[in-house]
Amino acid sequence: MKRAVFPGSFDPITIGHYDIITRGLTLFDEIILAVGVNAEKKYMFTLEERRTFIEETFKDEPRIKVDTYKGLTVNYCKEINADFILRGLRNPADFEFEKAIAHTNRKLEKIETIFLLTSSGKSFISSSIVRDIIRNNGDYSGFVPDSVIVKS
Repeated sequence: MKRAVFPGSFDPITIGHYDIITRGLTLFDEIILAVGVNAEKKYMFTLEERRTFIEETFKDEPRIKVDTYKGLTVNYCKEINADFILRGLRNPADFEFEKAIAHTNRKLEKIETIFLLTSSGKSFISSSIVRDIIRNNGDYSGFVPDSVIVKS
C-alpha cells in the first residue's frame, strides 16, 4: 500500500489544500492528513475545529484519514508506516523552503517527498490570507471548503 502523509496546521484548510489532497489520491492508496501540534504557534482555530473541518470535508472519502501529531514529521511517518510525504507548491519561495525540508527528511529517515503544483487559479490562496479575510469580516467562502464555518 502506498501511504502518504500530508502534514500541516490547516488553520484553516483551504481549497488549495483540497486540490492537492484530491489530486494526491491518484498517486496514493491512502493519505493521512496530519495536523501538526506546535505549542509555540498561535492558531485561529482550535485543534478540534481544524480536525472537524477536515473530517467533514473528506467524510465521503475512505482513503483519507485525519490524525494529529507532535514532533518531527519523519518520526510520525515512521510510526504509521508511511513512505511518502505529500506537499503542495504555490510558488518558487515554497519550492526553496520545501526543498530544504525534503532533503533533511530524506537524510533523517530515507522518506521521499512528492510535490504537486497547485492548480491554476489557486496558487495565491494560503491559510494566512484566509485568516486575514476572516479577521476583517470578509467573505472567505470562496477560499475554503464548505465545512469551514466561523462562529460569530
